Amino acid sequence: MSRLLYFDCFSGISGDMVLGALLDAGLPLADLKRALGSLAVDGYDVGTERVLRAGVSATRFIVHEQGPSRDPDRTDRTHEHDHSPDHGHSHDHDPHAHDREAHTHGHGERAHSHLAHRSLAEIRALIDKSALSPVGRDRAKGLFQRLADAEAAIHQMPVERVHLHEVGALDSIIDIVGAVFALEWAGADRIVCSPLNVGGGTVQSAHGLLPVPAPATVKLLGDAPIYSGTVQKELVTPTGALIATSYASSFGPIPSMAVEHVGYGAGERDTPGAPNVLRVLIGRATNRAADHGEAERVVVIECEIDDMNPQLFGVAMDRLYASGALEVFYVPVQMKKNRPGTLLTVVASPEQRASLAEVIFRETTTIGIRYSEVERECLRREIVQVQTPIGPVRFKLAWRNGRVINAVPEFEDCSTLATANNLSVKDVQTVAVHAYGALPPRTS
Repeated sequence: MSRLLYFDCFSGISGDMVLGALLDAGLPLADLKRALGSLAVDGYDVGTERVLRAGVSATRFIVHEQGPSRDPDRTDRTHEHDHSPDHGHSHDHDPHAHDREAHTHGHGERAHSHLAHRSLAEIRALIDKSALSPVGRDRAKGLFQRLADAEAAIHQMPVERVHLHEVGALDSIIDIVGAVFALEWAGADRIVCSPLNVGGGTVQSAHGLLPVPAPATVKLLGDAPIYSGTVQKELVTPTGALIATSYASSFGPIPSMAVEHVGYGAGERDTPGAPNVLRVLIGRATNRAADHGEAERVVVIECEIDDMNPQLFGVAMDRLYASGALEVFYVPVQMKKNRPGTLLTVVASPEQRASLAEVIFRETTTIGIRYSEVERECLRREIVQVQTPIGPVRFKLAWRNGRVINAVPEFEDCSTLATANNLSVKDVQTVAVHAYGALPPRTS
């Protein structure tokens, strides 16, 4: 059975709303804090609060400043064009004020903050200090690369000269790294997103009035379906657009699914008659293919490369995954004129073919690709945490026909416990498997 996650963006999407919704759906806050690792620097902590938004109970994700010490990079993330403080902006332009990317200085501290100027290299170094899995760290770096590419295009400058002023702030990095971990926790085989309500009207910046959606948001949304509803405020932030378009394999109505978990993530503003929340639905696909183990359609994109700097292969893979690829791998091949080369293969949903082809042409030296649609069959996956005598270990479970047929402890958890307890990783894996085997049998 395939596992689905659906973003219901009837009131837009922002970074903190994504985290709030997934925490509301069951993600343990303690696990999120551990994943953030050393990103939770001295003087800051993350937390949640229960709020009502037009009568809807929701979880709001908050980055707390704990004491008088203040991270000099802290900022409440004004829009990328708002490069200097503006003391006269109205509160009314800030529908997701806690998603620190909002375009106005809607709170007093914003008027006194100084925008961070973190380079992409600095952000990558911070992500490496997180406790994400290696795949998660690569995914987070790929997301920031997309942000840098968008800002470079808007400001007409080389990407290596871009400093990510707003989303380079620590609290924004927490949002993006946290979202990567939270979506990994959800264990969805497929993510679908509704058309996005972007809001409307204008927002004030240091360069004057900008239309909604703002330039960075439009760039990141690409060809995703958008619309403007009755609320004439900014509803989709750059980070929200980044997450939605990087993870969703398709956009449309709620797919056929049996809902197991529902989460509501709150924006800061409470708009009467229009709940300012992001809804996340998590559950099992109920189509025949998912329930009976039949195949689903995917596209396979391939090309051979024999003239590219080997250093670029890693970057290409990162950006393909960040753009929604399901699988990316390289195979050594022998090409014409007996030259050694590399076969690049990308597996993705058919809807992602055009965007992934664009990434391949931009990031590699190939001058042609081929693609075909094929069928694949996947087991439903689930992440569970098992308590062992030496600490918790996450297990990846694979389901078929209502029963678990494979249960594997996460290597990163075993490696961490091995170091902490002066044991070999093999010993920790044995302890973990024994602890899992002592649990009652799991059924769907």
